[in-house]
Amino acid sequence: MAEFDGKRAIITGSATGLGAATARRLAEGGAKVVINYRESRKEAEETLAFCRKAGAEALLIQGDVAEDSDCRKIVGNAIAQWGGVDILVNNAGTTKFAASADLEGLSAEDFLHLYKVNVVGAYQMIRAAQPHMKKAGMGSVVNISSIAGVTGVGSSVAYAASKGAFNTMTLSLARALAPEIRVNAVCPGFIGTRWFRDRLGEEIFAAMVEQQEKEMPLKQAGTADLVADAVVFFCGVGARHITGQFLITDAGMHLGFNPLLGR
Repeated sequence: MAEFDGKRAIITGSATGLGAATARRLAEGGAKVVINYRESRKEAEETLAFCRKAGAEALLIQGDVAEDSDCRKIVGNAIAQWGGVDILVNNAGTTKFAASADLEGLSAEDFLHLYKVNVVGAYQMIRAAQPHMKKAGMGSVVNISSIAGVTGVGSSVAYAASKGAFNTMTLSLARALAPEIRVNAVCPGFIGTRWFRDRLGEEIFAAMVEQQEKEMPLKQAGTADLVADAVVFFCGVGARHITGQFLITDAGMHLGFNPLLGR
């Protein structure tokens, strides 16, 4: 019997990158999975096809987690199809790149947009799912945060601040939703996905991968599959005695900050 047989999982922002890798891993482990996307339908359909080829039941649901009605729609579709939710991975997120010292590089609207997606969106997903997860018992919420929320180093001050708030919310909800629901956070460093490549450009992206492989203590550049290992751990039975924890997965980046991310 596979570890996640019979489990029903929602992974937000799972068309590409870490979300897609997590959906694939859970599907391979026997879970029924909801693939959620906001804009990347083609990639979401590819992730859906992979999960179904792995033998999993899977749903494709468009929705923007910044909108509460979409969050309730995503959860409602899972309930209608499978009658419950056991796992929620809050992976959807966004950023704006701005040097930390450039205080004119961010507006109030930038902060509010990042908070609306990165913090409020996850809260709305948890709120929509929690009655069903409590009913099922032994539910797991995994919040995809960032080392930016721990160290204050990241793509912008607004992003780091939003992930810091996300971490605090993880602690608050771990207390509030126990004992039926565990709430934990994974805090990745650099992940070599399209998310970074599209925002940084090929030249800077390649330089970051090279730096990771040369300078990080583990001599590795993060990948979606490597980080998905940590996410899936929190979803599974190995973490059944753990709640309110942050797991940094960054090849040791936090031991000596990456200057390309810290500028």
